[in-house]
Amino acid sequence: MSEKKILVTGGSGYLGSYIRQYFNADDLSRRAGQDLSLLKDLSFIKNYDVIIHMAACVNKRADAAGQNFTVNVGGTIKLLEKLSEGQTFIFCSTKDVYGSHIDKYKTVPETCSTDFIGQNAYEWSKLIAEKYAEYYCNNAKARLGIFRLSTVYAPAASQGNPGGFVSFFTRTIAKGEQLQLKMQGEQIRDLLHVNDLAEAFKLFINSNQQSSLYNIGGGLKNSTTLYQLTQTIAKLVKKSANLVLSDEAVKEQIHYVTDISKLSSELGWQPKIDIESGLRTLLENV
Repeated sequence: MSEKKILVTGGSGYLGSYIRQYFNADDLSRRAGQDLSLLKDLSFIKNYDVIIHMAACVNKRADAAGQNFTVNVGGTIKLLEKLSEGQTFIFCSTKDVYGSHIDKYKTVPETCSTDFIGQNAYEWSKLIAEKYAEYYCNNAKARLGIFRLSTVYAPAASQGNPGGFVSFFTRTIAKGEQLQLKMQGEQIRDLLHVNDLAEAFKLFINSNQQSSLYNIGGGLKNSTTLYQLTQTIAKLVKKSANLVLSDEAVKEQIHYVTDISKLSSELGWQPKIDIESGLRTLLENV
């Protein structure tokens, strides 16, 4: 990858910092002193072969709707407007664009409906940004890879990046602190280590695909209930998980496992890091 010049937006974030290091890429982020929403001149985008767009507002509160649309849609458009023919644009979207349409699937394919079914502003803004990416990349004759991420996790990063729930569970159990699980911990997620995500990006960059949309996650082999996840962590840290289980319902998706067959068939990609191996990389920094 050294022959390609790569920019990662949000490259100082929890996942972005690892993607940036993996590709030895440049960073465009607020922590690096460049706020995408405030930058007036983005002409420098043309100097890059690949733009991996990971910067986003992920605030799911109702009062953050405007911020989500401003950052996730408006900020994405600002980048897209500067694309040139032959460049590669990778857009990091989310499984959440599907809302509760996923309920009919054992593993969720790209053909799952994204019709509005009550998705919040964060989820809807990511879907809208996908459509803008398709429009601008087609007009600019730029390559486009849209990746709808499931549960991606990574070791704790520097600069105050706490990570998602996998990191939180790991820290909490390792410290012997109490952890509360709704729905008796029966929610299901498929987990993907950040290194496997980076590998998928690399395969797309080096492929002949002009424009593709992929669901990406750990798949069935790396799926687990949240309760089972706590037990796996407890085994690795050799402590009992201090759990409080309740029947309280959850608002987010209950059962999500990614159908990774399109990624496998088009790019030859498969996740290589199993859950236990991935969790060990988190425990190195606990």
